[in-house]
Amino acid sequence: MCSAERQTPTRASRLFLVRNSPHVLGIVLAGGEGKRLMPLTADRAKPAVPFGGAYRLIDFVLSNMVNAGYMRICVLTQYKSHSLDRHITTTWRMSAMVGDYVTPVPAQQRLGPRWYTGSADAIFQSLNLVYDEKPDIVCVFGADNIYRMDPRQMVQQHIEGGAGVTVAGIRMPRKEASAFGIIETAPDGRGIKAFLEKPADPPGIPGSPDESYVSMGNYVFSTDALIETLKVDAGDEGSVHDMGGNIIPMMTEKGMAQVYDFADNDVPGATDRDRGYWRDVGTIDAYHDAHMDLVNVHPVFNLYNRQWPILGHLP
Repeated sequence: MCSAERQTPTRASRLFLVRNSPHVLGIVLAGGEGKRLMPLTADRAKPAVPFGGAYRLIDFVLSNMVNAGYMRICVLTQYKSHSLDRHITTTWRMSAMVGDYVTPVPAQQRLGPRWYTGSADAIFQSLNLVYDEKPDIVCVFGADNIYRMDPRQMVQQHIEGGAGVTVAGIRMPRKEASAFGIIETAPDGRGIKAFLEKPADPPGIPGSPDESYVSMGNYVFSTDALIETLKVDAGDEGSVHDMGGNIIPMMTEKGMAQVYDFADNDVPGATDRDRGYWRDVGTIDAYHDAHMDLVNVHPVFNLYNRQWPILGHLP
């Protein structure tokens, strides 16, 4: 039996979560080439790159969803996907008896003989997955970052805020934030005023002017709002069909977007040292630095949190 089966919540706890929660579908975007991680991505997709000796990059986002009780997850793949597909199908085996699954979904070409042209197009071409599942909420998360997060708390804020989309933002010093996508909030600190791609002078956070919100690439959507926006974007010939570049700005202009402050996320078993830890490992240097965070006597990021374990392993 694989580690994902051994450590997932019990059936009783899962039924409690299902009965007291909205119906959530997880979509993980795992189609990136990862050119900046060459040669590690010479023969595999970026989310399949090993990390910490026993895991793959994708194991972190999948662990976060499964630990939260979100066990219906579609992983959208594209480039050099065999290693990733094999890892998911041999490691992430959920209980089919209760309808759980973590399944890799290749480019299906349902709308014609073409590959995905962007992350938004990947979801648009895969809307059959949403129609089949009929979720209340769709969590669209990236597959490449190292972190722990309880997505239930983000979903709860999304529902309470009545937004069409909620974007996870992590606080970062303004002087370091210009290399990332930036969330500019409204004066209330919750609504999103603008979504900026690597601005030279990132805007500060209300009440904390020396910090900026960096987008974590994690989005929670109300299903109807997601479908409607994807359809509009698909008909726009000038769009590059990117979630961060097109979908979120479009919903921001309509006043449908809010930010979720990652600093508010309370993961069971987190320590003061690793609380709020998040690393984008898009380059070899960043990948190395994230590994160095593991090797201290008291590591900056501890892989072995029994209350919120990293599931999955190399088959």
